Amino acid sequence: MKNAIMIIMLLTAGLVKAQSKFDSWPELKAFHQVMSQTFHPSEEGNLEPVKKRSGELHQKAADLKKAKIPAEFRSDKIEEAINTLEKDSKALHKLIASGGNDQEITKKLSLLHDTFHEIVGLCNKEEHR
Repeated sequence: MKNAIMIIMLLTAGLVKAQSKFDSWPELKAFHQVMSQTFHPSEEGNLEPVKKRSGELHQKAADLKKAKIPAEFRSDKIEEAINTLEKDSKALHKLIASGGNDQEITKKLSLLHDTFHEIVGLCNKEEHR
């Protein structure tokens, strides 16, 4: 249990640090806000937030895809991950709109969350520049 708490603390610290880097990228911050408000409840089995806000989540991903990536984060890998984020958020929204089952919604939301963290991780790497 202590190890799990330590891992969560380290991940949170990394994300907080990363968030401050994104002051120049408001579209990523906006996506993160909706993602956190929909993903974290799903970890406890509450899918109502994502069911109600999947359209908004997709719109934020589409806005992110259209936005200019700040120069310090621009790379082919980040662009590819953003394209995946937009495509998969659209698929999640369609799944929810068509009455998809909770297990599949949870799986797709988790993959979307992983893609978001991939983008954050790529932004923190020096090698992508």
